[in-house]
Amino acid sequence: MNEPGIDVLVDQSTIQHRVDSGAVPDWAAAHYESFRNGLLGERNGTPFPCYFGIETEQQGDALYTFCPSMTDKDALLSLGGTIAEYHEIYEDYSKRAPLTVFFKPPEEQLPEAGYHESMWHILQFLHIHDPEPWPEEIPTDPEDNEWEFCFNGEPMFPTCRAPFYEDRKSRYCPVGLEITFQPRSLFDGVTADTEKGRRAREIIQERMESYDGVCPHAQLGDWGVEGDHEWPQYLFSQDEAQAPDECPIRTTREHPKSRILIDA
Repeated sequence: MNEPGIDVLVDQSTIQHRVDSGAVPDWAAAHYESFRNGLLGERNGTPFPCYFGIETEQQGDALYTFCPSMTDKDALLSLGGTIAEYHEIYEDYSKRAPLTVFFKPPEEQLPEAGYHESMWHILQFLHIHDPEPWPEEIPTDPEDNEWEFCFNGEPMFPTCRAPFYEDRKSRYCPVGLEITFQPRSLFDGVTADTEKGRRAREIIQERMESYDGVCPHAQLGDWGVEGDHEWPQYLFSQDEAQAPDECPIRTTREHPKSRILIDA
């Protein structure tokens, strides 16, 4: 961790130092500054909806990396290695340590459909090059309410921010695509079947409606709850006509499909 370069795993003090000192490209600095300002600022007199995210940024508990491309094979293989490194340390690093990935923006701005395509391409690529089998306890059918994306043997909840959001500013990033990976273990004790989890959901949704100025998205739900699907929540639609009607990736248990990350 904290090695030289941009496509490496870094902690908060390191990313802040590299941004302040000009050691990262302008797009990378703009990404982190947008992320931090979004979490710690207010809109419509309301703090950012997810108070867990606010706390991790205030306390310096989160981890980060930059990815110089949404499509380049070598960049995405490096990202896979960084996520695997993150899995090795996050439980000992802090009580709640998500991994946020900032992607270099394309030369020309994409429409909403382009960001959906890019995000699912990244997840499918990671799945194909997964060094570990798909966990036995997680179904492979995205229409199952207990399905979620897995990598390196870890079930994770990836949430995204992107430039196309006009109304849902809690999901808006003016720079480019941003994915925050949260292992399922980070939600222990705050799931929908606990009182603390139900209260957290109420607070977050109340803040979200005030912060965004619109009702929470119709597809907002909870993992494991009958009728809720996790995959549409990764990158909420702004324009339903540009969003996929069904989960764009195919997940299977037959791994490894590629030995590149295993051999690395």
